[in-house]
Amino acid sequence: MQGSMLTVSAMGAVVAVVAEIADYRRRHRRDVDAVGFMPWRGIALVGVVVAILAAALALKP
Repeated sequence: MQGSMLTVSAMGAVVAVVAEIADYRRRHRRDVDAVGFMPWRGIALVGVVVAILAAALALKP
């Protein structure tokens, strides 16, 4: 159980990093009118929350 929760935590962190990179690219786009439809901030927030909760459950004795 501990190993699987650490894997979930790592995947949540990866999702958060990818979402932050995508949000950075969206904020620095050349064409201001080409907005997207993906809520990258929300996706990053969910990724961080999942990573923290899974890490806490993995470290629980």
